[in-house]
Amino acid sequence: MSEEKIAHPPAASLPSRKALPPFEALRAFDAVARLGGVRKAAQYLCRDHAVVSRHLRAIEDWTGTKLIQRTPGGAVLTEDGIRYHKQIASAIDTIAGATVDLMKRGDDHRLHIRCMPGFALHWLSSRLGEFEKANPGIDIEVRPLDRLPDVLAHHTDVEIRLVAPYADRVELAAELRSSEIVHTPVLAVANRDYLARSAPINEPRDLLTHQLLHEENFNRWRNWLSFHGIHEDVELSGTRLWQGHLTLDAARHGRGISLTNYVIVADDLASGRLVDVGEGKPAFQPLAVGIYYFIAREKRWDSPVIRKFRQWMIATIQKQHPHLKAGTA
Repeated sequence: MSEEKIAHPPAASLPSRKALPPFEALRAFDAVARLGGVRKAAQYLCRDHAVVSRHLRAIEDWTGTKLIQRTPGGAVLTEDGIRYHKQIASAIDTIAGATVDLMKRGDDHRLHIRCMPGFALHWLSSRLGEFEKANPGIDIEVRPLDRLPDVLAHHTDVEIRLVAPYADRVELAAELRSSEIVHTPVLAVANRDYLARSAPINEPRDLLTHQLLHEENFNRWRNWLSFHGIHEDVELSGTRLWQGHLTLDAARHGRGISLTNYVIVADDLASGRLVDVGEGKPAFQPLAVGIYYFIAREKRWDSPVIRKFRQWMIATIQKQHPHLKAGTA
């Protein structure tokens, strides 16, 4: 029997060994650069502080270049370090993304979701059991995040993102894909007791004399007022509660008026616990409308578990709110 010959594609020339520093050292340098300190990097990497410092010295010795400046306030990147990190960061992200994609190929039993805290608390958590019942055996993790990243994290399968009516369009990295879930009005809401003891509200400008409930800054209310024709420089003040689900809870307790969107406040409106202060008042038209987006990696967009979750979300919202413009799965 003749020896079987295996055809191999022509091998590309390998980079010089000296051109590739030890990956652990490279990983430590990347963590320090992204997190802004050796101790934070050590915690993230689950390594001792001294080990990370040793890796940093190793990559400096390897390159023959000072990359980290030790200061009384901690480690900071030198100009060479900043330049080098800009060049390698995307490559490390590419390696991480490719590895996670490979690990998840064919894995239809895990679903890691991240979304805004208000959506997680007021909509998703109370309905997710329906999806679990219809799809037993799926390991689901929901992680609320109070700030949005530039790209989908490598460990995340799905991101649910709300884009306000006065915000820029969603710009995604090339490896990501999105679709609209639902268009939802952005409303000003308060409880009945607060409205009964406060000045009447007939138009958006009347809200300037009320207790407005703010998140981390005053921008959300300022943008909403501008959408309703109040463009002058308005001096806003009041307690800042950081997140929308906290302002919503404060409104439930009669502390003032909160901005929220219809999808997450619909149950409160139906029960009478909260009131849309602009309902039936022509001056509050047209309504500001935000859009919830479903975001996932292009390569896994049609994986069974992600497709099932996307279809379930859109179908559930369509059934609950048939009057809202919903997306397509």
